[in-house]
Order: sequence, then structure tokens, then C-alpha cells
Amino acid sequence: MNNEVKAATLNATTIQTADMSLVSILGAAALGLALLFAAGFAQASVMHDTAHDQRHAMAFPCH
Repeated sequence: MNNEVKAATLNATTIQTADMSLVSILGAAALGLALLFAAGFAQASVMHDTAHDQRHAMAFPCH
């Protein structure tokens, strides 16, 4: 009887983990597409300034 409970718990955990993986993948894809879509409407100078400021924020030399 105890083995049946362990097997059921293992199956439920596997299904829950698979569902969470799918949610994570879909969430990452949606975020990536939203960023790509938003970047398409930005002007080149805005994108350059944003990348430049990010390099400064991460302490990378850029000049």
C-alpha cells in the first residue's frame, strides 16, 4: 500500500514539474517576443543610449 502512495506522489510531482516547465518556457517566449516587438518601435539612438547606459551600469569600459 505504501508503494502505491509513493508511486502516485511521484507521478503527481512529475506532472506538476512538467506543467511548471511548460509555463516557464511559454513565459520566457512571451517576454522575448514582447521585447522584440517593443524594440522594433524604438529609434536607433534610443537603443544605442540604452545599451551604452547598461554598459556603464555593469562597469564595462566603453570609451
